[in-house]
Amino acid sequence: MKIKIVLVSLLCLVLLYFSYVGLGSSSDKVIIQTNADEEAIAAMEKALDTHGYKGEYIIQPQSTSELGGKIMAEGKNIEADIITQASYYLESAQKEHDMFATMPSSIQQQEIKQYPGYMTPILGNMGSLFVNTKALKEKGLPMPHTIKDLTKPEYKNEISFPNIMDSSTGWLLLQGVLDQYGEKEGKHIIEQLIVNAGPHLESSGSGPLKKVQSGEATVGAGLRNQAIDAEKEGEPIKYIDPTEGNFALTEAAAVVKKGGERQQKAQKMVAVIQKYGRKDLLKEYPVPLYKGEKVDEAMKPSHPKAWPTPLIVKLLDQHQTIFNEAKKEADIKKEQKGGK
Repeated sequence: MKIKIVLVSLLCLVLLYFSYVGLGSSSDKVIIQTNADEEAIAAMEKALDTHGYKGEYIIQPQSTSELGGKIMAEGKNIEADIITQASYYLESAQKEHDMFATMPSSIQQQEIKQYPGYMTPILGNMGSLFVNTKALKEKGLPMPHTIKDLTKPEYKNEISFPNIMDSSTGWLLLQGVLDQYGEKEGKHIIEQLIVNAGPHLESSGSGPLKKVQSGEATVGAGLRNQAIDAEKEGEPIKYIDPTEGNFALTEAAAVVKKGGERQQKAQKMVAVIQKYGRKDLLKEYPVPLYKGEKVDEAMKPSHPKAWPTPLIVKLLDQHQTIFNEAKKEADIKKEQKGGK
């Protein structure tokens, strides 16, 4: 009898636990898998919670590369009902699996740049350089104006940037290098950047700014809006728009084709995020995506640029290969120098 009571108690506890955290795909809650950071997730939650969807969804944050790999591997069988991810992953997944439902045309009519009908742009990320002005002065380093400046020997172990293998923010830097200098010279520049980064090659887009804020590194490459915010808050951070250009990436939401009321609900939720979340998202990520959106003059980049061809996973793979080849050369030189 006692054993039965214990078993029933354990079963109740298990059911209580899953009622709290959600049951994944077996739950009535809409599953949102996202590569978004904390600020973007907070904006999406605010829009959904204040417009009738509080407690009706589960958000599962993942890295861009992790979620991208899952989308490409699982297709329509993915657990998610809604995916927010870099647009190039969504586009490649749609070509591979035809896995996303078409959204209402009323949203598309508002877009500045036309996106495919199955994705709804939610935010734009733009890259730049930034420095810790206090550390720069203390170490007697010159103010950089280009990405190429950071290959100079005086910046050894003083720069930080995201690894393109882990973070889409790292792609913003590489686009500037490869667009301006081509593959041959560009690979050499990337190699020198890796050498000068030393221990400061980061796995997240926000990692470089944290390193520069702490003074562990003096110069970083990352998201422009984060550097501007740090400067506004009185920190010794100054953003720099490199002459190679400020490149941008768009993140969008897409609804997985699963049919029925669940899909319809997911589509309505994406529309709510776009309609009511964009104000907060634009404040955090000041890249206009829809007609009528405006940002402060300080938020407008000095050298806005775009890659000449569409951003797709195949192009990312090509640029990652160039990066890995450059990293291999940098590692070989480091070993040779250490052996002397």
